[in-house]
Amino acid sequence: MSIVRWEPLREFEDFFRRYSMPRLRSAFDFNGGEGDWTPVANVVETAKEYVIKAELPEIKREDVKVSLQNGVLTISGERKQTKEDKDENSLRVESFYGTFSRSFALPENINAGAIHAESKDGVLTVHIPKAGEVKPQKIEISVQ
Repeated sequence: MSIVRWEPLREFEDFFRRYSMPRLRSAFDFNGGEGDWTPVANVVETAKEYVIKAELPEIKREDVKVSLQNGVLTISGERKQTKEDKDENSLRVESFYGTFSRSFALPENINAGAIHAESKDGVLTVHIPKAGEVKPQKIEISVQ
């Protein structure tokens, strides 16, 4: 075993990142994040759809719930910490465990019935198709 020089600032930074940031991020997440941790997500728009990609490592697809209510899409679930080897001694754990929830307000021009999601390699991808463009109609009204 090698000797590592103690750096108090590094340990303070690790402590702050581990214990303060998830709670602060949840408290100030105006998109509705709640839970023990908040997964990072990327949102992109194409001509035909909106796509949300959330990073959910070590989470089985059956442990993730995606729901839509009142124009808000919510991704929630739980990442459980498992210890496989009883003789194993964790020296450093930087992963976040516990429940999570992340919400996104959707625009009105979506096709809610065609939303679908897929999970692959620890990334949940939610496809939100845009609704067909509503063209203004000219209606003649007779005056009586």
